[in-house]
Amino acid sequence: MFDNKDSKRTQLEELGEFELIAHLTEALPILQPSTRKGIGDDAAIISLGSHFMAITTDMLVEGVHFDLGFTPLKHLGYKAVVVNLSDVCAMNLIPTQVTVSMAVSNRFPLEALEELYLGIGLAAKQYGIDVVGGDTTSSTKGMILSVTAIGQTDSEKQIAYRSGAEANDLLVVSGDLGGAYMGLQVLRREQEVFKVNPNHQPDLEPYHYIVERQLKPEARKDIIALLESLQVQPTSMIDISDGLSSEILHLCTSSGVGCNLFEDKIPLDPMVISTCEEFKVDSTLAALSGGEDYELLFTISQDDYSKIKGNPDLTVIGHMTEKGSGANLITRGGNSIPLTAQGWNAFGKGHDHAN
Repeated sequence: MFDNKDSKRTQLEELGEFELIAHLTEALPILQPSTRKGIGDDAAIISLGSHFMAITTDMLVEGVHFDLGFTPLKHLGYKAVVVNLSDVCAMNLIPTQVTVSMAVSNRFPLEALEELYLGIGLAAKQYGIDVVGGDTTSSTKGMILSVTAIGQTDSEKQIAYRSGAEANDLLVVSGDLGGAYMGLQVLRREQEVFKVNPNHQPDLEPYHYIVERQLKPEARKDIIALLESLQVQPTSMIDISDGLSSEILHLCTSSGVGCNLFEDKIPLDPMVISTCEEFKVDSTLAALSGGEDYELLFTISQDDYSKIKGNPDLTVIGHMTEKGSGANLITRGGNSIPLTAQGWNAFGKGHDHAN
């Protein structure tokens, strides 16, 4: 029936990932009282009596989310786990278990999958999680990985949703931004050189930090522990997978607030700045739209500012405003520009993004 030429055909790229999910799931009501949070956040929250469980799933598809031309299988295994752990961390929880499912074509020998699982095992050891299940099947083309991550807490108050921010809350980010996107640009440039000259040996040492940000990202489990030690409870939280501007807009939409983001406060590593200059890319644009940094973006009450002030892992980059003010970038020159989500669209065309 999908081939009926008289029926209306809506291209998925017209909606984008989040609009598609909302459209497909709007007629799916929550029936179980144990479902505290369903679709619409970084993870679902399930009530288990005195405990609460976060569950999240992400899929990585060869040729869409990763390129094996420059992604070692060990790194891919590590990254596939980490990007899911990041979604649990984005609920202000510590991840505990994962399941790993994969579909692979017959071009992958056993040794290749062993290499993949070396990375999966390394991530499990690094983050103290257990791999507790999954599924394996065949694929007619390429590799598909699907990871489900689980975290838990015995305190519902610890959980941070996207929807708790209020006007005048401070907007805070961990680490620095734009590195993963610029690392991808370096890898793609070297790949093009290799196609022309297969004897070319790339020198990635000058770009080691940003290449690692792309190939081997880390989930900020340490920030969850840090906030707990500082006795800071985020009012809202999300991880940065699709770019800073996109994630800020998610917080604003879910919380019903606006935001002022200050361009001169966005944390950028010197290597990101120098590589942006080399590639003639605006460093602010790389941070706003690049994505895949997997840093945590969250809001806190102004009363908690003294607790995080001066911490090298955290940067206050703006504040939330009344909804009517909209989400705005305050430029270095003092101008106010509406924030737009120019990050990666899973169904769009021409987006220069790996995940």
